Amino acid sequence: MTDKQSLLESVSTPADVRALDKRALHQLAEELRDFLLNSVSATGGHLSSNLGTVELTIALHHVYQLPYDRLIWDVGHQSYPHKILTGRRDQMSSLRQLNGISGFPRRSESEYDAFGTAHSSTSISAALGMAVASKTKGEHIGPNRRRHIAVIGDGAMSGGMAFEALNNGGLDTELDLLVILNDNDMSISRPVGALSNYLTRLLSGRFYRSAREFSKQVLGAIPPVLEFAKRFEGHAKGMLMPSTLFEELGFNYVGPIDGHDLDALVPTLQNLRNLKGPHFLHVITRKGQGYRQAEADPILYHGPGKFDPEIGITSKAASKPTYSQVFGKWLCDIAAKDPRVIAVTPAMCEGSGMQAFAQEFPNRYFDVGIAEQHAVTFAAGIACEGQRPVMAIYSTFLQRGYDQLIHDVALQNLPVLFAIDRAGLVGADGATHAGVFDIAFMRCVPNMVVMAPKDERECRQMLSTGLSINGPSAVRYPRGAGTGIDATDTLEPLPVGQAELIRESRKTNVRDRIAILAFGAMVTPAIAAGEALDATVVNMRFVKPIDLAMIEKIANSHGLIVTVEEHVIMGGAGSACAEALVALGDAIPMVPIVHLGLPDRFIDHGDHQTLLSLEGLDAKGIEASIRGKIVSPIALKAAS
Repeated sequence: MTDKQSLLESVSTPADVRALDKRALHQLAEELRDFLLNSVSATGGHLSSNLGTVELTIALHHVYQLPYDRLIWDVGHQSYPHKILTGRRDQMSSLRQLNGISGFPRRSESEYDAFGTAHSSTSISAALGMAVASKTKGEHIGPNRRRHIAVIGDGAMSGGMAFEALNNGGLDTELDLLVILNDNDMSISRPVGALSNYLTRLLSGRFYRSAREFSKQVLGAIPPVLEFAKRFEGHAKGMLMPSTLFEELGFNYVGPIDGHDLDALVPTLQNLRNLKGPHFLHVITRKGQGYRQAEADPILYHGPGKFDPEIGITSKAASKPTYSQVFGKWLCDIAAKDPRVIAVTPAMCEGSGMQAFAQEFPNRYFDVGIAEQHAVTFAAGIACEGQRPVMAIYSTFLQRGYDQLIHDVALQNLPVLFAIDRAGLVGADGATHAGVFDIAFMRCVPNMVVMAPKDERECRQMLSTGLSINGPSAVRYPRGAGTGIDATDTLEPLPVGQAELIRESRKTNVRDRIAILAFGAMVTPAIAAGEALDATVVNMRFVKPIDLAMIEKIANSHGLIVTVEEHVIMGGAGSACAEALVALGDAIPMVPIVHLGLPDRFIDHGDHQTLLSLEGLDAKGIEASIRGKIVSPIALKAAS
């Protein structure tokens, strides 16, 4: 083989990996891990999970005929080694950057990305669908039959969708489906080593399979004995490994196996590749494997920014608190005053800023895992008993609990407060994580109150407002730092449905007066644009209920209304304002209205401020868009 320094550079397809011998696979793992660490530390991105799947990725690429065989990575946090081995090594320097490669699998990016992922628990369903499609096309028979592999993490197994797929997938013994559980929970103490690897190879090998088939044929004529044999086999395997659940679902359980031992992984996968039917392989890996700092603190190194790998991540004093931190501080403050407050989150403790609350109020903190549907209904049940649940969730993940929001919370008018983080564009995580649909899907639901704060202080006020409402409410706030305003002691609620007039145009001619109705994070750039244009600026605060009195006042005193939101225009806050104008009818003159927001397309990954600028949602973009609209609408009104 080539020398140690150049082996990784010689690999650009799975065919190259399949051509390597055992010694070279170990060398490739070393080089791949080093490259991964140096690459991600230079760009930022998901690190711990990817360091943990180096050997598993190499083994899969060595054994399976990709892309003919279908490989799906659940969530995709662990797909960087896969990207590197499939011709994208030289593009890793553009990872998660504007016009660069995605941090998640993407079908349009590579033929080796069989399915686009980023939200959890979807891989088994997708792989099962592909396996069924292959069967209907006759690709499930013969020496070149197509295999389908779903790699899912232990956290994603907490999502009910994964078990729905397992329940469905074990019914057809002709499907070539392999589910690999990448178990990287360090608290799992099941023995992993030479003995378990030996048992795994035995259970996936020809001898075990032949013995199993022989017993079926011979004992089939004696049903009671056959039933006893089946039970004995199940209990025997259950004593050695946690197989019972998956066996009952129709999957042949194999494992656990050391996910960093190529000498065990490769032959096990080779054995499984030769078997038909649904199989479940349990591998044990370690997040951050091979990098001491990440092994010691896999959460810190889950999705770091740029850092020096020789030093590791160093703490930097933040000049401004993030909205997540503002929420976390408010939650602790309000819980100290109100014993009814209970916090719920679907596996978003650190991301939502809830660490301090979890420590101070452990009996009132509930992390239900990656189970958004359950989380919403769980919170509804808490509310039924007179408590005040506060559910912290990212906007993009609330989409997964939408039916429960409607049916279990809003329909029953239960006081659940949704603290919606990552509202708006999210930068490097891209379209899959952008929170740009929540206004549209919440404001159409009866009983909902929807709020968007302009700064940290108002965020606290709105959270208190939501808690005071005897019904469902939501406060949506963006990712990252706020404006820097002091918001350490505010707990007073706001009057529901009341907007705030921030500045008023000095122009006296109504036809020349422009009003900017801004929502949430767009208030700050709208103020700057308003200063440049001498426009009236209103912080609308509430998307629902909309402030009809303010809109009537604005419509009667301005010649052009412009709405601004970091959300899709279709069905968004601007649409709410337009509907309000229509509802006011003859009480106001006909006023032109222009909506500024996100277009009807998915916005790719990139720097947040750059993306806002490209979409015309920074101060200069808002000003330029309004200047481009001033002549035609106002001239049209004057002519009429």
